Amino acid sequence: MTSQTPALPLSAAPWSRRGFLASTAAAGAALTVGLPQRATAAAGDAPGAADDEFATLRAKWRALYLGAGFSPTAEPFRSKLATLGTQAAAWRDAMAPADGSLWPDAVFGDPDPDTDTESYGYSEKIQTSYERIRVMAEAFCQPGTGLTGDAALRTAVLTAVDHMSAQVYHKDRAQFGNWYNFQIGAPQRLLDIAILMYEHLSAAQLTAAVEAVDHFVPDSLVAKYTGTSTGANRIDLCRVLALRGILDGTAAKVALARDAVSPVFPYVTSGDGLYADGSLIQHTYVPYTGSYGAVLIDGLSKLFALLGGSTWAITDSGRQLFLDSVEDAYAPFLHDGLMMDNVSGRAISRGLVAGDPLKVQQDDHARGHAIIASVLLLGQGASAGENARWQALAKGWYTRDRYSDVTTGRTLGVAALSRVTALLADSAVKPAAEPVGHRVFPSMARATHRSKRFTASVSMSSKAITFYENGNGENVRGWHTGSGLLSWWAEGDSAGGGQYSDGFWPTVDPYRLPGTTVSRKPLADGEGGTWGAARPDTTWVGGATDGTYGVLAQDVRGLSSTLRAKKSWFFLDDAVVCLGAGITSTDSAGVESVVDSRNLGASGTARLTIDGRPQPARHPWNAAFPRARWAHVAGHGGYVFPGGTSLTALREERTGTWKSINGGGAADPVTRRYVTLLADHGSDPADASYAYVLLPGASEGRTAARAADRHWLAVDVNSGARQGVRVPSLGFTGVTFWEPGTVGAVTVDAPLVVQVQEKRDGTATVSVSDPNRAVKAATLVWRRRVRSVTSRPGSVTAAGTGRELRLTFGDLSATGGGTQKVTVRLG
Repeated sequence: MTSQTPALPLSAAPWSRRGFLASTAAAGAALTVGLPQRATAAAGDAPGAADDEFATLRAKWRALYLGAGFSPTAEPFRSKLATLGTQAAAWRDAMAPADGSLWPDAVFGDPDPDTDTESYGYSEKIQTSYERIRVMAEAFCQPGTGLTGDAALRTAVLTAVDHMSAQVYHKDRAQFGNWYNFQIGAPQRLLDIAILMYEHLSAAQLTAAVEAVDHFVPDSLVAKYTGTSTGANRIDLCRVLALRGILDGTAAKVALARDAVSPVFPYVTSGDGLYADGSLIQHTYVPYTGSYGAVLIDGLSKLFALLGGSTWAITDSGRQLFLDSVEDAYAPFLHDGLMMDNVSGRAISRGLVAGDPLKVQQDDHARGHAIIASVLLLGQGASAGENARWQALAKGWYTRDRYSDVTTGRTLGVAALSRVTALLADSAVKPAAEPVGHRVFPSMARATHRSKRFTASVSMSSKAITFYENGNGENVRGWHTGSGLLSWWAEGDSAGGGQYSDGFWPTVDPYRLPGTTVSRKPLADGEGGTWGAARPDTTWVGGATDGTYGVLAQDVRGLSSTLRAKKSWFFLDDAVVCLGAGITSTDSAGVESVVDSRNLGASGTARLTIDGRPQPARHPWNAAFPRARWAHVAGHGGYVFPGGTSLTALREERTGTWKSINGGGAADPVTRRYVTLLADHGSDPADASYAYVLLPGASEGRTAARAADRHWLAVDVNSGARQGVRVPSLGFTGVTFWEPGTVGAVTVDAPLVVQVQEKRDGTATVSVSDPNRAVKAATLVWRRRVRSVTSRPGSVTAAGTGRELRLTFGDLSATGGGTQKVTVRLG
């Protein structure tokens, strides 16, 4: 069964189901009253030693949940705590216990309980109700909320807990709707409430809580690492089991939670989990570093911190693989405080949640801030060296974020914010710069590129990786996010890192996502199926890199259309060369390749220049330029069209709503202005092509100069069989061999992606990959005088005549799309 998580509850923002409410440990350690402890002291322990350890763990969870080391009278904590109190008072005053509901707008009483879509809506309201109770419990425990220790609020919390137990979350009730609500969403919140209010709950109330959790979350859920008990979901279940054991002193439950974590650590080669190449997959087909990955690192960082130093510390040697993922899997997709959308699945559609009184937008920066905060917590259980590196990275990410200042407190709860503000105030920690380099993630059809001038990422799709994920009414128009979406952020750009954050997803034309080649054939909301079911019938996706530059290629297939296209990208220090060829379709619909679609904000008037001539600033506007050589969008960057191209340019003011792309989204209209540049291939194109150079952050003058420099770039070939470019000044050659053959000085006898990088020190690196994962053996000939081979994988043999280098590669398919590199000294 595919793991299916629900839409966000109405009270989610900024405290979504994946971002726990934060507050302060000033609320004090938990007191040991309530249920009799069922654990027995270990041999040799003094009487009550086990009881004391569980009390310590309850206090530890309160500290993790509530935060520590901050002043409740200092900003931003003062305002956050006051807001928490206001929200808790609102939930308390609106509470109206009735048959099937605790609040009138959150009815969980399902008249026809089963597992259909309608029942999903009812089961979600169980989670929504517990979320509101948790808000009330936190406001009671926290200082500075105006309701700290308030007797009436305490009574309301206890009444609410009893009502939910009697009505729906009870050992004698049956599960319905979405499994997630019963096994993770509701019990996590109930257990948080129980630990926060431990000293105020009766033995009967605690017994009811643990019996309900045991009923809906039996040990058997973690008996096998399969189905909905993998990856982030498994860690969520382990959190439930650990807190349930800590609540009443059942050592076996805590031990089970500790042991059930272990299957998450080893690298996987298919399905859900972390891959050796840094990929992170959930729901079998979805790149999910930024959403389920956020849950994974949040959950593990908390479990490591909670159980560390206790009888049940997580000591599995595999934990190091996850610690390594901070720099191998998470950091490549973090940029100046944001987590890239192309690894966040359907979460990109959440934005503003309907009914959120605070109107806190869930965007790439909010996701990034939370993940970075989890990295800081995880560092407390890592080595000193890792912790120091991660603190420096975190400080750099946060301090460079010009779009969303973490110190305002809008993106983080109090607990996470307390750790972040302590880091930012620590002058001994110096912010680390963004690492420079190119990374390919073959297992999830993604790549990232960083240079000193810009950061970029490409999202692709294949038989193994979905075009897009929708489910629970979320992300219903994300159709083309896997069709070569090219996202980029330039150093000092006018958007301040908010290009895809500022109302982008509800307002952008979903048929004109930057970098994609798509059919304009109309698609239905949720086209292709839910939970990653929509996947193209192709295996060719990936690329080769020497770690600095990179070549990517995608065999594009249209979603529910006949579109076919071959796309290649060549990533350099200040540019991305983009080629498309073999663009064919027979749907009687228009086909376009989108050079870019830049979000200018609500009132942006960025100047558009084409071939040195400023274009009108009015909206709407469009024009065709039959032989455009270059274009520039002020404050964003430039575009060069080698040899000239037929370019369509337009300005639009587009209005949409979050609700239009996510059923749980706000219905408030959002309006943003766009400048879009595209190659219009017309209806039913046959073997159409395009070529352009993206210059992120370039000035108008630099763009014009690059267009005038006929020697900087050579496009050697751009066809459905081969695509290749050379940049002599960089010593760079990149070729996608869709078919064997010769391009320039390089010949191969199998379909491969090849990059050759000649360096000023007299060496060169030849990088080769098999994105199709089908080449058992291959030979590459580079007609260049080579003195010696200085390094190569053991599976590669090298020979030469002095005038050429001949490389014979073993089973490239076994590398899973990874790069094989050979370094030589030139003659």
